[in-house]
Amino acid sequence: MELLKIANLHQLSLAKVVATGAEQRPQLQILRFVHVDTDGALCGETRNYEQLWRNASTLAAVINERQGGRPGNIALMMNNHPEFVETMVASSILGAPFVPIDPRAKGLKLAYMLSHTDCDGLVCADYCLDQVLEVLGDEVSLKWILCVGTNSGAKNSFANLIEDYQQCLTDAASSLLGVDHAPDIPMFMMFTSGTTGNPKAVVYSQGQYMAQADSLAKLGANEHDVFYTGLSLTHINAQNFLRNGLALGIPVVISRKFSKSRLWDICREYGCTIFSLLGGMIPEIYAVPENSDDADNPVRLILSSGMPPSIWKDFERRFAVQLFEVYGATEGGGLANPPGIGPVGSIGKPSADWEAEIFDSQGVACKPGVEGEICFRRLNGQATTVSYYKNEDASAEKVQGGWLRMGDLGHKDENGWFYFHHRVGGGVRRNGDFVNTALVEASLLQSSYVQDVFVYGVTRPNNIAGEKTLVAAIVASDRDDFSEDVLREFCHKNLEKNDIPEIFQVLSAIPKTVSEKPIEKECIALLDLD
Repeated sequence: MELLKIANLHQLSLAKVVATGAEQRPQLQILRFVHVDTDGALCGETRNYEQLWRNASTLAAVINERQGGRPGNIALMMNNHPEFVETMVASSILGAPFVPIDPRAKGLKLAYMLSHTDCDGLVCADYCLDQVLEVLGDEVSLKWILCVGTNSGAKNSFANLIEDYQQCLTDAASSLLGVDHAPDIPMFMMFTSGTTGNPKAVVYSQGQYMAQADSLAKLGANEHDVFYTGLSLTHINAQNFLRNGLALGIPVVISRKFSKSRLWDICREYGCTIFSLLGGMIPEIYAVPENSDDADNPVRLILSSGMPPSIWKDFERRFAVQLFEVYGATEGGGLANPPGIGPVGSIGKPSADWEAEIFDSQGVACKPGVEGEICFRRLNGQATTVSYYKNEDASAEKVQGGWLRMGDLGHKDENGWFYFHHRVGGGVRRNGDFVNTALVEASLLQSSYVQDVFVYGVTRPNNIAGEKTLVAAIVASDRDDFSEDVLREFCHKNLEKNDIPEIFQVLSAIPKTVSEKPIEKECIALLDLD
């Protein structure tokens, strides 16, 4: 079956794309949501275009009624369930922005996210209810809550707000089908990771979202492919696979949660051929003990971000895949290193619509090999803009002199290939030199004692100004059998002296964002320096 052919995607809304799919291929099973059951079996739900459109248009009518016919921002808080995508499409029908929130968020962070984005209502899973109800009050007020799951009958002072999602759809007397909204209206607000302070909410328009909905076809995706993502739909990476699948007519398999132990089982079971791995996921996958059937899988291409050069080729060999290294951010810009084209370790060259440069702190372009900040600007002369909701200062600071500043340091070589070093302020300087933490992590993963690792720096009173103590947060393969002395001996054999961690921090799990990025400040909070 050929790909869907939908012209001028940048002028369309998500709702219009799904409506077109429902008209042209109503029975095409476009989405499969997978989770691992208590007995270890893979199970889940599916949606064809017709089901997705019917449920979303009904949901739009339900929300419209609760909003009194007025637009309002809609919070969305759950793991990857079908109802997540249905709510996305419903909000597109309504022309009302949705706000995806990490289902693990709680307390002050959750309260900030709900209040800062002025959400009128919430669609959430039942396992998120308690943490939501705990923050409702004077500063956080919601008009309605639609709850997905069997535990929606909470008994508390806010119980009158809560309704069962499925029951509301069943009882609905009508649908809402309006999809002709202008492409520049806001579609959603996606929070940045917020690892160094309150997260910022990036405003995405319908047109911005859909303009990239054929990007995977430009990388070679075709009608024989099946996309897979194990990342949360609250992250732009997972959204990229979703929008491409819906716009191209390529089935998308979506895990409820990322599972390093069942990744390849899922790909084999459902014939997945393309998926992505972000930096924090890579060591988790690579550290799983090697099996004789690792290469026996249908995957042909992995879009990786942050693949350590030291394991790059072995990763391809072990799993019989090709790596397509990519770099980008929610705010825009992008680099790509196609398989067999660029050097191992490079994050690529700019995509066709962008130019990239390395600038020093004075705004002067760096020579090849010299570290500076990675920046982007559009080739067509169109102004580069970033909109953070209710944060004009941050929006203005993100773009300087027409260049989108990424907050990441790196360099480019004489042939124009770019290389990532670390976040601004995130490098670990030790004995006068910067430590390549990715290399240290890749080396530690070679030890049978380490299942997962994150290497970072912490400032201590005895550090020389500007330098840090090197810490390796590790999850031991077998905590009862773990020996720091043995691991330190391994480091002495495999690392330069300056790269050997001074502190081994043994954790049951490394705190991570929804994109599996280690959260440094939470690791530091768990560190016992006495």
